[in-house]
Amino acid sequence: MAPPNHFRTLFLSDIHLGTRGCQAELLLEFLKVHDAETIYLVGDIVDGWRLRRGWYWPQYHNDVVQKLLRKGRKGAKLVYIPGNHDEFLRGYLGSHFGGIEVCDSVIHETADGRRFLIIHGDQFDVVVRHARWLAFLGDWAYVTALGVNTYVNQLRRALGFSYWSLSAWAKLKVKNAVNFIGAFEEALSAEAQRQGADGVVCGHIHHAAIRDDSNGIKYVNCGDWVESCTAVAEHHDGRMEIIRWSEIMRAAPLSEPHHAPTPVAA
Repeated sequence: MAPPNHFRTLFLSDIHLGTRGCQAELLLEFLKVHDAETIYLVGDIVDGWRLRRGWYWPQYHNDVVQKLLRKGRKGAKLVYIPGNHDEFLRGYLGSHFGGIEVCDSVIHETADGRRFLIIHGDQFDVVVRHARWLAFLGDWAYVTALGVNTYVNQLRRALGFSYWSLSAWAKLKVKNAVNFIGAFEEALSAEAQRQGADGVVCGHIHHAAIRDDSNGIKYVNCGDWVESCTAVAEHHDGRMEIIRWSEIMRAAPLSEPHHAPTPVAA
C-alpha cells in the first residue's frame, strides 16, 4: 500500500543524526507516510562533528537510516549531498553506498522543466570557509541553546502552551542573524544563476523558505529536523511546497491519517 502522500521528489536536509537535538522520531513518522521517486539528502544528515566528541546513536536514529535504505530498495532514487557536518563523505564523491549516490552538488530538473542546483550551502558561509574555529564555537552555542530550549518547552507544555524555538526566534530578531540569512540566500541564488539554473535547493542555515530573488531565481531551503522539522516536496506537476511536519503533528494525533498541507506554489 502506497503512502498517502506521494511526490515526484523529496528534499531533506540538516537531520543531524547522532545528536540529542535530532527529531528522529518525528522524521520516522514523516517517512512512513511520505514517499517519492527521488529523495535528495541535502547535507548534515549525519553529524560527524558531534559524533567525534562523543558517540550518541539511539535506535530511532538507526531506524531513520534503515527507513531511507528501504525506500531505495523499493525503487526510490537516493542522492546524498554532504554538508559541513558530514564533510567526511566528500572523500567519497561519485560512490554508491547501499544504493545512495554521493555527490558534491547536482542539477535537478523539475517536472515543468526548471533546473535547480542542489547543494548544501556551507561553501557559501564565510565563517565555515575562513574561520572554522568560530564555526565550531557557533555549533557549541547552538547546541547549548537547544538544551535551554528543552527546559523552556517542558515548562511551556506544563502550562499548556505550544512548542517555541529559542534559536529560531533569535535568528529572526537579531539583526546580524537576519543579515546573514539574507546574504546567504543572495549568494546561493547568484551561484544558481552562474551555473545557468533557474533556482537552488539548499540547507545549512536551518531556515525553510521558498522565494524568488530580484533576478527571478527561485531560492528554496529545506529547513531542518532539529527544530522546525521541515521538508521540501516537488509535486508531479513541478510545483514545490514546504511541509512543516511538526505543525501538522501538533494539529492531529498520530492515530489519524496525515495528508499533505495546501501547497505553496513555486
